[in-house]
Amino acid sequence: MNGSEFISKAELIILLEQYYILILNWLNTNLFTLESFIQLVVIFVLFLISYGVAQKFSPFVHKVLTGKIIYRKSERFLKAMYLPVMWWALVFIAWIVADSLSTPIILFRMASTLISVWIAIRLVTLMIESDTISRFIRVVVWSMAILNILGLLEPFVTFLSFMTFNFGTTNISALTIITGITSMIVLIWAALLVSSIIETKLRESPTVTPSARVLLSKLSRIVLVVLSFLFAISTMGIDLTALAVFGGAIGVGLGFGLQKVVSNFISGVILLLDKSIKPGDVIEISGTYGRINKLAARYTSVISRDGREHLVPNEDIITQPVINWTFSDKKVRRHLPVNVSYDSDLEKAMGLMLEAAIESPRVIKDPKSRVLIKGFGDNGIDLELRIWIRDSENGVSNITSEIYLAIWKKFNAGEIDFPYPQRDIHIVSNKTHLDEI
Repeated sequence: MNGSEFISKAELIILLEQYYILILNWLNTNLFTLESFIQLVVIFVLFLISYGVAQKFSPFVHKVLTGKIIYRKSERFLKAMYLPVMWWALVFIAWIVADSLSTPIILFRMASTLISVWIAIRLVTLMIESDTISRFIRVVVWSMAILNILGLLEPFVTFLSFMTFNFGTTNISALTIITGITSMIVLIWAALLVSSIIETKLRESPTVTPSARVLLSKLSRIVLVVLSFLFAISTMGIDLTALAVFGGAIGVGLGFGLQKVVSNFISGVILLLDKSIKPGDVIEISGTYGRINKLAARYTSVISRDGREHLVPNEDIITQPVINWTFSDKKVRRHLPVNVSYDSDLEKAMGLMLEAAIESPRVIKDPKSRVLIKGFGDNGIDLELRIWIRDSENGVSNITSEIYLAIWKKFNAGEIDFPYPQRDIHIVSNKTHLDEI
């Protein structure tokens, strides 16, 4: 605090004592009287009446307006407004009646003002999803309303303007800091709201690719938040040049401490720019197989077939081999090896395998499925069925199991035998033969 230019510590104590005496006198004059007590009782009774009416009125409105589009959109607001609006109306009527009877009305006026503030706060906070910002708005608005009723708002503002802090060559008052922080919170909230609207519009646009959609959403959010922060700082009177030097020093320190975070962020931007992966792609990395659900700033969300969501760091996707099953074409070929006995009808077995593939609804007709002879094994003939599917995001192991089951049923019906492992055992009958061996 720069006391040499504004007020000294002793003067500050005297000023606080004056405010204390002012508040005490106000309470003795306006609150601790019989008329004030009667007004408080009336206000409390009106609250109970409003509460009872709101409880009865809410189901009636719900019953009458259920199914209406307007009610579905405003139901949350209406339920929150029943009690305060009813209470405010009754207090306002009591204020008018008391004023016409020339009785004290100061508490009626105060109650009407505070209830109006309550209604305004509810209307604003209902539109804000963030609990932190809603709580901040409640504290600020209630504090200003109470100070205004006590007649201390203007003196309090003057007091805050006397408190200053040195920031380089600039003197900044506490009032300016509070105003700047409030502006920053409001502006950043507005920036996030606008970026959410932009993201929604991009998601609904059929002409924007998924990668471009995520990239534009991230860039718009970053740009809007940074601009909001810089604008709020400038309203506080802080020199942005000095802030740049200070921010550069902090940036160097954070660069070492948050190296992995920055690396993942840059990797995420690279992934969006080169379009190697995008939301909806089916990928396989380090044993993790699944569909990309989201590309975030630090990680990529991959949902596996068992419902687990894997958060893979973006840096790992850049530096490690990744199998993208749907990168250039969604068609995927699967290889199904099958062994049949040497005693079986080979051509019939190959035809039955092909039938099992064709009958599956997930196997596409073009390219065609094929059955190849891969070799002659120790126990049977090695065949391989090659099929093509287009929906690998629905799983590849399940289609393999389905076709194997169909092959097994067809082989049993067509008398095609599966080979069993065989070994020839030679029993030596005398010691001479044993020595020869």
